[in-house]
Amino acid sequence: MREEAVFTTTVAAPPTTCFEVAADVGQYPLWAADIKDADVIERDQDGRPSLVTFRAAAMGRSTTYTLRYDYAHAPVRLAWVQSEGDVTRVLDGSWEFFPVDDDPDRTEVRYSLTVELAMPLPGFVKRRAEGRIVHTAISDFTERVETLASS
Repeated sequence: MREEAVFTTTVAAPPTTCFEVAADVGQYPLWAADIKDADVIERDQDGRPSLVTFRAAAMGRSTTYTLRYDYAHAPVRLAWVQSEGDVTRVLDGSWEFFPVDDDPDRTEVRYSLTVELAMPLPGFVKRRAEGRIVHTAISDFTERVETLASS
């Protein structure tokens, strides 16, 4: 069964910084706590990562998955769909960045994620894992962009 989560927050960084951090997926292991490796397999005609294999910590073990990135709505939206995974059948999502009115140094960030696991788990376990993934992604991302914006 697919589970969907959407989280919105405001960060102290301009939208361009937010998009640059999100699109630099090869650097995720430097700042995203659960991402252990990011191997860029393909790049698009603009040199951006378009197919990336990740190794990440998940539910007390390591998982590997490959995501295909879509830059059609850049720099407002960066989307991805899973093309392969060992623990997940679906791991699709997006980052969206909206300028905050009257403050060019703040951005409303929307993170969306749809997950379907390859193995059955009780609902409360799935919801807890989902919550952790989304919370960690948002908090690690916020810390990264705000650090870059203030330097």
